[in-house]
Amino acid sequence: MTNRKLTKQECRQLLQIAHDNIDDALHDKTYTLPDNLPEIFQEKRGVFVTLNKNTQLRGCIGYIEGYEKLAEAVVDVSLSAAFDDPRFNPLTLSEWDDVDVEISVLTPPEEIIVEDKQQYPQHITIGTDGLIIENGYHRGVFLPQVPIEHNMDVYEYLEQLCYKAGLTSNSWMDENTKLYKFQAQVFTQED
Repeated sequence: MTNRKLTKQECRQLLQIAHDNIDDALHDKTYTLPDNLPEIFQEKRGVFVTLNKNTQLRGCIGYIEGYEKLAEAVVDVSLSAAFDDPRFNPLTLSEWDDVDVEISVLTPPEEIIVEDKQQYPQHITIGTDGLIIENGYHRGVFLPQVPIEHNMDVYEYLEQLCYKAGLTSNSWMDENTKLYKFQAQVFTQED
């Protein structure tokens, strides 16, 4: 795996795959990946597809780690974001024209190792680092753009991540908690 960034053309092509896949599903058709895709689409990468309707979240599903080839993962998670995000009703054809597709291609997560958990904030860069928190069976994930979109500082970012994982706000300081960071190449149809 190269972990290189996608070119603008590759970003457009990946967005087209997600868009065509959702559009076909809305029209009761089965999507088929095109032939001769770029080699980077064969790499196993973490990826999220986010759907926004009139700038409001409409669905977001993804894989933190690369379980599937990138193109196949985009096919899977684009449908899941459109139809299986438990926070929303399935996407309908009538709202499809108002939906923007955003894709985040992730780097592999790296555990943040600190001697004292209170040092975590010093190792997190808002707008660059996405976070994963794990404590027992609890797990939460935020993409790097989340704290920017919600105007969070690093402490709010950690607290909200804890809540998302079903933990109390200061659980990031618990000795059994593990924190990981990753970066993402984020692109939309407007890019």
